[in-house]
Amino acid sequence: MKLRVSHFTRYQYEREVGFSPHVLYIRPRESALHRLQRFSLNLSPNAKVFSIRDPHDNALTWAHFWDRADALNLRTEFEIETLDDNPFDFILKLYAIRFPFAYEPVFDFALTPYLAPPFDETQRQLCAWLEENFVDRPDGTIGYLSQLNTLVFTKLAYERRESGGIQPSLVTLRRGAGACRDFAVLFVELCRTLGLAARFVSGYLYAPADDNHRSAGAMHAWAEVYLPGAGWKGLDPTHGLWCNDAFIPVAHAAQAESVNPIQGSYSHATPVPSTLHTDVQVERID
Repeated sequence: MKLRVSHFTRYQYEREVGFSPHVLYIRPRESALHRLQRFSLNLSPNAKVFSIRDPHDNALTWAHFWDRADALNLRTEFEIETLDDNPFDFILKLYAIRFPFAYEPVFDFALTPYLAPPFDETQRQLCAWLEENFVDRPDGTIGYLSQLNTLVFTKLAYERRESGGIQPSLVTLRRGAGACRDFAVLFVELCRTLGLAARFVSGYLYAPADDNHRSAGAMHAWAEVYLPGAGWKGLDPTHGLWCNDAFIPVAHAAQAESVNPIQGSYSHATPVPSTLHTDVQVERID
């Protein structure tokens, strides 16, 4: 499937301000299943732009601004071909077919950041929530993950939050609601509590015009779990789905906050009120 994405962000300030160097996670992840065909980035005010790879091998863009301004505008446009039309096109290693399983020692070093469990009290309460809500657990790994994904989707209410960062998992459970990034963080911590390597993913989701999906008009977030024989597989607890060719990953990390799409600050001698406007359009072009 070929997709075109347009993403516009505008920070408006009541007076001119200065800008720190900004970190941008906005360029899609490229792989055998995601072929980036065109990408453009436009910034106002003008900036010196550097593209590097971060410690997780994501594409990271540094933007250094020299001019003051009363608005900061960022627009990205790209076209990408996605080929992961069947998320179950893999063969697990024999020892991983049943759950629980233990990873081979050869994976220990690489997977350690993604196996790091939450704090003890968080683990205790996550386990208690699972004991209460996840009673009839399949013994097959794929069925287990599918039902866990569906559980988060069905038990929690979705809410759109343009600001406020990421909720701790226990806050999401206590409130019974969260944004896609909150669902993803909760799912990652549930997986790690259960002994599965998991990481947070930020990106985009395509849905037909008549499908009013939960992340319409904004970036999306989901999780990836490492399965021996299959590699990193995406699961979206916001929609209760395994990720397919409708998902466009941009950045992944062990800690969700480290791959926020736009990271930076502005400066002024006195407090300056600001407003944020974003618009994301994802359309199919083939």
